[in-house]
Amino acid sequence: MIQRKALIFNIQKYNMYDGPGVRTIVFFKGCPLRCKWCSNPEGQLRQYQVLYRQASCVQCGACVAACPAGVHRMNAAGRHEIDESAECIGCRKCEKACTVNALAIAGEQRTISDLMDVIEEDRPFYELSGGGVTLGGGEVLMQPEAATSLLMACKQRGLHTAIETCGYARPEVVMQAAEYTDLFLYDVKLMDTDRHYEQTGVHNEWILNNLKCLLENRNNVMVRVPLLKGVNDSDQDLRQLIEFLQPYKEYRNFKGIELLPYHKMGVSKYAQLRWEYPVTGTPDLTDADLARIEDGLRQYRFPVTVVRH
Repeated sequence: MIQRKALIFNIQKYNMYDGPGVRTIVFFKGCPLRCKWCSNPEGQLRQYQVLYRQASCVQCGACVAACPAGVHRMNAAGRHEIDESAECIGCRKCEKACTVNALAIAGEQRTISDLMDVIEEDRPFYELSGGGVTLGGGEVLMQPEAATSLLMACKQRGLHTAIETCGYARPEVVMQAAEYTDLFLYDVKLMDTDRHYEQTGVHNEWILNNLKCLLENRNNVMVRVPLLKGVNDSDQDLRQLIEFLQPYKEYRNFKGIELLPYHKMGVSKYAQLRWEYPVTGTPDLTDADLARIEDGLRQYRFPVTVVRH
């Protein structure tokens, strides 16, 4: 097995949402999109980051003494501050020095062997439930060599593999990963490229072309639509999605559509990163909204599931 390291920010066990059965999810750091509703903002940048829970801090200064990079400092009023111009090196000395858990470092270099050791711990659950391993993020395809190495290692050991992806990558990167991927959980956020740019910071031509390639290459794909009221829930948005997916509706490798209603599970992380939360208003969908969208898709005989976290 090729030994490479992956920069990850979380490993989540016993997941039941991101692929069939019980799964372990490995979250890769770095993403080319800046979705306003992102629930994993600590996964956006491909670098170490400090998450700071100000309400928990007791202003002891232990992190200042521990940090070799000068990220932490005490101001003239004796209050803890983070120097945003300083670069965290991921040593985690501040995290260990903090006795009240006010600090956490997002980002950790892990070898493929290390990750496989963690993944193998739950093999009995995978075998009993038909589960396996899902690579997510961030965007896993921003670390293609590490991702492919991990997928290869999983397949060599007979594990089911899935990728949760925004699809924004070079086609050759996507197709290389596809060789070792049993299922793609593929986000389609908006069909209109200009509106996609407004909400995510990138246009969607690569995303839609890669989705076509996967479906036409007979790779298994579940299309996932994160839904926000007033952003991508209109009848026009629904019609554009239907028109795009219509040619693939009868493909056996097209596994249907999952609707992911907006939630606020990641909002607190923005404050910990010292970032402003970009979503304004209340984009939550009502049960009636979801029923309308479900019914609209099912009229065209698309298999639809609503995933509620």
